[in-house]
Amino acid sequence: MNRTGIALTTVFMAFILTNCKQQLPGPDDMEVRWELISNTHSDQPRTAASFSIKNQSAFSLTDNNWALYYNQAPRGGITTDEASLTSVEWINGDWHRIVPGEGFELNPGEDVVIRYEANAWWIKESDAPMGLYFVFFDKRGNETGIVPVENYHIKPFYREEQISRHRNDHEPIPTPEWRYTNNKHLEMVPPEALKKLVPTPASIKATGQYVTFREPFGIFYQDGLDNEAAYLARQLTRLTGQPFTPVRGTEEKPNSILLKIAEGSIQGAEKEAYRLEIREDKNIIVCGTDPSGVFYGIQSLQALMPVETFLRQADAVTMEVMTIEDAPRFSYRGIHIDVARNFQDKETILRILDLLAFYKINTLHFHLTEDEGWRIEIRELPELTTVGGQRGHTTKKASALHPAYGSGPHPYAEGTHGSGYYTHEDFVEILTYANERHIRIIPEINLPGHARAAIKAMEARYDHYMRLGDEEAANEFRLIDPDERSEYVSAQMFTDNVINVARESVYHFFETVVDALIDMYQEAEAPLEIFHTGGDEVPRGSWTKSPMAGSLLKEMPEITDPRNLQAYFFERAIGILGKRNLGIAGWEEVVLLKDENGQYVPNPNFAGQNVIPYIWNSVWGNQDLGYRLANMGYQIVQCHVSNFYFDLAYNKDPEEPGLYWAGFVDTKDAWYYAPFDMFKTTIKTPMGETVDIDRAYADMERLRPDARSKVLGLQAQLWSETILGRDMLEYYMLPKMIGFAESAWTRERSFESIENRTAREAEAESKWNVFANTLAQKELPRLASLHGGYNYRLPLPGAIVEDNILKANVAFPGLTIKYTTNGEEPTMHSATYSEPTEVSGTVKLIAFDKAGRSSRTVVINQ
Repeated sequence: MNRTGIALTTVFMAFILTNCKQQLPGPDDMEVRWELISNTHSDQPRTAASFSIKNQSAFSLTDNNWALYYNQAPRGGITTDEASLTSVEWINGDWHRIVPGEGFELNPGEDVVIRYEANAWWIKESDAPMGLYFVFFDKRGNETGIVPVENYHIKPFYREEQISRHRNDHEPIPTPEWRYTNNKHLEMVPPEALKKLVPTPASIKATGQYVTFREPFGIFYQDGLDNEAAYLARQLTRLTGQPFTPVRGTEEKPNSILLKIAEGSIQGAEKEAYRLEIREDKNIIVCGTDPSGVFYGIQSLQALMPVETFLRQADAVTMEVMTIEDAPRFSYRGIHIDVARNFQDKETILRILDLLAFYKINTLHFHLTEDEGWRIEIRELPELTTVGGQRGHTTKKASALHPAYGSGPHPYAEGTHGSGYYTHEDFVEILTYANERHIRIIPEINLPGHARAAIKAMEARYDHYMRLGDEEAANEFRLIDPDERSEYVSAQMFTDNVINVARESVYHFFETVVDALIDMYQEAEAPLEIFHTGGDEVPRGSWTKSPMAGSLLKEMPEITDPRNLQAYFFERAIGILGKRNLGIAGWEEVVLLKDENGQYVPNPNFAGQNVIPYIWNSVWGNQDLGYRLANMGYQIVQCHVSNFYFDLAYNKDPEEPGLYWAGFVDTKDAWYYAPFDMFKTTIKTPMGETVDIDRAYADMERLRPDARSKVLGLQAQLWSETILGRDMLEYYMLPKMIGFAESAWTRERSFESIENRTAREAEAESKWNVFANTLAQKELPRLASLHGGYNYRLPLPGAIVEDNILKANVAFPGLTIKYTTNGEEPTMHSATYSEPTEVSGTVKLIAFDKAGRSSRTVVINQ
């Protein structure tokens, strides 16, 4: 062939290749729809769903040139209808794909329905596949393109078989009619009957007299309270628009606020307690047992201001003359936030710290590492964030993190939440900000399970140094036994997420991370007293086929089950942290052992040491576990899933996002809790069945009176599998967190000590009615502007139409219900529901608060 022929052939081939690339479908060219078909069609708990793919491109899908990847809440036992000539495959964690079978073809204009089944159930739109993307291949199997799916639709859930968890689901579907019936016992109370403060203080002496502050007033403070005085000045400036300059001094003057330290205890407490006096002469005294007590007195002072003060800048503020004395019930009042599965940026965390401070929550348990992400920079180990801090399309075996929770194929893509981390400087700033607000941050580095991000990062480091020929450096921080062949599936369905605790470099890695974190705390001048090591959900089968673990077990014949190597790791971790004067915390599993019958029992070896188990399990016959451990001598933090897992959905509404593996958690659940006798308030199973508490809990161990002091406090959890971004985080938290704050701060409430169930629940309902009114009329409207405003949830109205008469109500009395009958969405200017009203046609209702925030729409078709 002459040069001209070669040139023409080259041009022709370039033309063909270019056009092939151009013919790959675009993000909108493949229309994908997903439908949940049924959770009740099988005798066994199985769910049936389907994908439909419509090819709107000029590109033909064949049996070897494509795969559709996605994330979905993992369920085992996946089978695919053979008629579609495709297969739905689980890869790892929640990562799945659809691959074509022999003979598959989908030409332009054609569509295909792929029906598949899996174990258990999906009942929510947040269970649907997420982060869909096509990967295209050439004839040799090489990837030629990755195209995210933007033309994707989830069909609505409206049939009972789509919303119920098989056939033993006792939880009601929250229809408008059900909500109306469920709300009927609630009633509006007048403003004077509302709670003056949330959380409720130990003592309030109100006079019924009021004073109005108009002209600027001074802020005076005792030595050592500079931080609190500066904080108060900033808050008052934000509310009034006027500048405030605190002055050191202790003189009590009219038209001023004085901050000072008490001489002695308040309400029997020497820490975090305060006395707040609002006097007739417009002199306000905030006196605390320590700076944190003064700070909480400032929070109460803010909360006593009229809601309108927060909604718009006020020229004058009217407050009641009163004296409050207050102290917390528990010294530990915590919120756990998982930023590892889905990341939250620094600004979001700072906003959350302001929110915690307002409700007197003094601990942020910061969940920084997981299978799906490592979120804190460790300068000595940069791979932890360069590799472990981002997710994208890859292979399971690669030293990288694959997509999870809809994060998609491209790291850091706009609108995704799978990639990101806090730099050293970011974390120091967060620590400093928290410390100024008297919030301690407890870091969690989750080991030995839930460690896939760390494993993959250190494998990338290993690969790098091996390429350089430096085997010693490659192995210095390695976390696996490369010859291990153990088979396991974790709770989140990972098969490769457990470090090898028999490897000595694991402990070198742990020490390096701990020391880096200590340095950041010291730089921020923030306290670090407790280090949380996670330790939960190490899957059965771990270390069973590891040569390294086998050698260790031979050296330690007292360990008869590989599963109990977790206790070996924990004991090593105790030693490492103890040398650094740190206490160690972990989820309850870290203090459990497997006995000769294969049952998990409390491990007495760590009792009495500086070891704190966090007790989450309040289901499946383990309701007394925390009390057994406390009675044994452990200090515990109660984190019970049935009341305090805020990532569990508010209810079974399919449009209400969240998990539900342990049932549902709403604001009342977080409020209705008896910490020293949780049997009284654990009244429903995860499947919604009412518990006969006298029978079900009869043989369970009670908390001894002398062990009450072992209950350090309470913590609420926000796991982030379904939380995508700041708005969802705040929606899941609020208003649940307000109910939790009441449980964690307020001294023993009247219903807790009532033994008769009927009388106890009647008393609780009476108290809840006032609390629900307070949420509607004070707490939630204030949150619309507090610290820039938060994205809180308002409950949907309940409604029923009988004989053309509309009856409506709402779970938080004091919200305003607006409605229309012409098909339009209700607004603040629509008709207000106040009494049964004759209607016709389609009725739409929305609940509004006085800040103008609204619920979702309720539709009743007649």
